[in-house]
Amino acid sequence: MEADRGKVRLRPPRNALDRRVLGWWRSQGTLIFGAPVLVLVLLGLLIPPARTWLLTPAAVIAALGLVWVIAMPVWWFKVHRWEVTETAVYTRSGFFWQEWRVAPMSRIQTVDTLRGPLQQVFKLATVTVTTASARGAVKIRGLDHELAASLAEQLTETTQATPGDAT
Repeated sequence: MEADRGKVRLRPPRNALDRRVLGWWRSQGTLIFGAPVLVLVLLGLLIPPARTWLLTPAAVIAALGLVWVIAMPVWWFKVHRWEVTETAVYTRSGFFWQEWRVAPMSRIQTVDTLRGPLQQVFKLATVTVTTASARGAVKIRGLDHELAASLAEQLTETTQATPGDAT
């Protein structure tokens, strides 16, 4: 194990996201599926001749949305992982196509946190680690907001102390 110390390899990250992420993802799904269902139901009630043509798709979208809101957050919670070591930031995310990313400390250029309106309700945040990679930033979504702030501070200090030119 000592021979591997300091090496950056793609490997499974160890940390799960905060469990409140399930509520955050369910709320997002409810808004995404709920908006068209609400519009179709209102139009179906207001336009009696088109009621069947409007309420049928509303029911289909509502059923798909319900399955999505129940199943997808649980699946994502099992897949999404993150970890920060002395040498790199590791993430795993995705759905059918799962993406594993590693950002060596020496390549990190900036570290940001983001808290959207729904994230604020659930006391969550996203940490974005920007590198010179063409694939873009590495994002850790669904962290406790205090952990995210602490992690951003830790990453900033570690990257400043890490030799390299971040390019």
